[in-house]
Amino acid sequence: MKYRQLGQSDTQVSVICLGSMTWGEQNSEAEAHAQLDYAIDAGVNFIDAAEMYPVPPKAETQGLTEQYIGSWLKKRSDRDKLVITSKVSARADWLPYLRNGKARLDKENIEVALDASLKRLQCDYVDLYQLHWPERDSNYFGQLNYYHAPESDGVPIAETLGVLADLVQSGKIRHIGVCNETAWGVNEYLKLAREEIGPKIVSIQNPYSLLNRSFEIGLSEIAHREYIGLLAYSPLGFGTLSGKYLNKQQPENTRLTLFGERYKRYSTEQGIEATADYVNLAKEYGLNPAQMALAYVNSRAFLTSTIIGARTPEQLRDNIASVDIDLPKELLRNIEKIHVLHPNPCP
Repeated sequence: MKYRQLGQSDTQVSVICLGSMTWGEQNSEAEAHAQLDYAIDAGVNFIDAAEMYPVPPKAETQGLTEQYIGSWLKKRSDRDKLVITSKVSARADWLPYLRNGKARLDKENIEVALDASLKRLQCDYVDLYQLHWPERDSNYFGQLNYYHAPESDGVPIAETLGVLADLVQSGKIRHIGVCNETAWGVNEYLKLAREEIGPKIVSIQNPYSLLNRSFEIGLSEIAHREYIGLLAYSPLGFGTLSGKYLNKQQPENTRLTLFGERYKRYSTEQGIEATADYVNLAKEYGLNPAQMALAYVNSRAFLTSTIIGARTPEQLRDNIASVDIDLPKELLRNIEKIHVLHPNPCP
């Protein structure tokens, strides 16, 4: 396993981070524990969760993912060697069951959310606490064409950061990060940290894959210059970059087969064409297409960690093994040629 520094902190995290959003929906508690055991044995020390998991979010399953991690942690004595993350949900009309539909990034909501997460995780603290999406209206979850709506800004970022500062001071949180953020949002958090409103963020968890390299446009320079690395989620585009959905295949029990109506982000016509090109390129070089896609993400200089998700032991094994793959320069040049033909088909 390889490790990188989490922001400017003294924390080292594995380049592969174990994602958990299938646990409680597509994976049982026993399967979640088996994944955790395998990943830790392989050198992974970074585990990503969220209060709203598993996905797709439902009232009857909300919190199960953290609960499964907690029951696993209870049996171990190495909590101090692991980097455990969770996320607090912002305003979301589509989660009416979460804090009576009034989830916000304010003091009351964040404190309630964190305490509930810690209880489920059976921990006294989380190493990284992340804001799952912005409170304000902005471009995230694939939304394009920004429309300025300051009347919908919700809780000010300064207020949110101040709450997090108090929780860091209390010892319940070690570091803070943002997710699904824009360049403006990240810069606002940085400005407020310089004004000593709260701590500096250490990470940006945004989508990044061969099908969505939009992070490179504005955020990658910030990541480099401010030492705030990317935690890349959906590095396989919901599994599409494995090639298993090409030619209209619908493998049994896979995410897009089960929940495809909800998640069409990586199933556009342009995305399918790009995926076919990337899969064919991997095969030309004798590579597993999923491993090639992950190895590409792993190799980015602005990346801190790649968040993988797996339904089966075989997928988990292959995904973790991607950390040992170095892509030849010629293959990287061919990836860029495909990117020119299909630039960010699935933002």
